[in-house]
Amino acid sequence: MLTVKTMTEIFVSSDNIVSPIGLTTAENFLQLKQNVSGVKLHHDGSMSQLPFQAALFADGSFAKNEQQKKYTKFENLLITSISDALTKTNVDPSDKKTVLIISSTKGNISLLETEEASGSLNKRISLNTSARLVADHFQFVNHPIIISNACISGMLAILTGMRLIQSGQYEHAVVAGADVISKFVLSGFQSFQAVSQLPCKPFDAARDGINLGEGAGTVILTSNKENSCGVKVSGGSVSNDANHISGPSRTGEELSLAINKALQASGIAAKDIGFISAHGTATIFNDEMEAKAIGLSGLQDAPVNSLKGYYGHTLGAAGIIESIISIQSLKENLVLPTRGFENSGVSQRVNVCSSLYKSTAAHFLKTASGFGGCNAAMVFSKQ
Repeated sequence: MLTVKTMTEIFVSSDNIVSPIGLTTAENFLQLKQNVSGVKLHHDGSMSQLPFQAALFADGSFAKNEQQKKYTKFENLLITSISDALTKTNVDPSDKKTVLIISSTKGNISLLETEEASGSLNKRISLNTSARLVADHFQFVNHPIIISNACISGMLAILTGMRLIQSGQYEHAVVAGADVISKFVLSGFQSFQAVSQLPCKPFDAARDGINLGEGAGTVILTSNKENSCGVKVSGGSVSNDANHISGPSRTGEELSLAINKALQASGIAAKDIGFISAHGTATIFNDEMEAKAIGLSGLQDAPVNSLKGYYGHTLGAAGIIESIISIQSLKENLVLPTRGFENSGVSQRVNVCSSLYKSTAAHFLKTASGFGGCNAAMVFSKQ
């Protein structure tokens, strides 16, 4: 007789979001339900000669006492987010069965703008240094794992945590992601002419680019059902376009492949997806590619939203923050609207949410794509 080994179920134990609109998941979700956005017009000559739209923290945030001053803004964001998530679970960082996973695209890259070039700066700017400092702060006994794969970093970190627990190496994974916006980061996107001078408009006919944002998010995963918040990670997958270093696929086939693999791993059909939390950057090519991928996967009728109009693009934190908000949506039976969307501007039919409405969804799909052609898709489900 053939014995089929079932995969260990992975549950979400607790979570947190630290953003310009709130310091907890509950605060953030309340703001979103009230259509409050963190994206604002900024006049900051130290970051850009031109005014720019972004979701930024107020000056002086996360440096309120002497202990916090030993860490950078990036590290303080991670510590603040992880601290809150840990208070809502009995997962122990000092347990050998607990692993810390950190996702970021830029980390402390802003130090290049303020510090003299040196060997010590090279070490301080390393993601490994930040990860070790954060791990030591919470007394994690295992060496932290770093995920930095463009804009799918947050989702890939969650997927990595899921797979590490399923491998039997760990029972819990603390998955945290953060990024801060600096002149270095902003000018890079401006050089691509990818930054909109107005609040971004995902999937809209008038979309013309992204707004950037900063923030942090933490998801604590566990194989212990008793620690669950009522939602589990059902499955996920990644793929790559192999198309262009900064331009996405023109067909959407590769993201569709990741979506289909995620559905297969979850054991559910496309018709079972209650809503899609899309990457939805509001650039011409990303939204078009995502629309094609959604259609190829048979999901053109599923409600779709993008949260970029509220948070901007938070880079390595985006996949985690947007997954947490969607987990909360699943728990509260709500689908949030896509702020900035008015008229469809993609070639394929996509059911973009334009208003808040009730839902009885049992599953949602989260997607992301990034530079280098990377794609990720994950399914989350009510237990």
